[in-house]
Amino acid sequence: MSNEKSGFYSLKAELPGNKVFDFADLKGKVVLIVNTASECGFTPQYTGLQALYDKYKDQNFTIIGFPSNQFGGQEPRDDAGIAEFCTLNHGVTFPLMKKSDVNGDKTNEVFKWLKSEKAGILGLTRIKWNFEKFLIDKNGNVVQRWASTTTPSAIDAEVAKLVKA
Repeated sequence: MSNEKSGFYSLKAELPGNKVFDFADLKGKVVLIVNTASECGFTPQYTGLQALYDKYKDQNFTIIGFPSNQFGGQEPRDDAGIAEFCTLNHGVTFPLMKKSDVNGDKTNEVFKWLKSEKAGILGLTRIKWNFEKFLIDKNGNVVQRWASTTTPSAIDAEVAKLVKA
């Protein structure tokens, strides 16, 4: 059980334009967090993520994208370019944070926390590639982590269960 001071709702992330996204605003919501990139073989997942968002956004569900350029240089754009690409090509309306690192010394605090809460395959905590996904329940607990290859439609049933819980 996470305590308030160090749990999910104590986190903050940087939005483009030097604004701050406060995770305290997510209390009571089911949240899917994804590290994204716009020049990756998995980039078409943006469309599936948007479909999932559209399906459940009125049921206390949101998706938060964290663009990162740490995997094969597949997110070369700046924040404005990322937003434009995602909107024009995939109709993305869910929040995208400022481009940041999800591994290494400069890992953003959200991914530090997520990885400490839910290790991946073989207990490895590092993010392996773009479009890894973390599902957080309405109480701020990480309940599931999926690899890049897991499509948004494949996790629909898990999201549905949590929004109805």
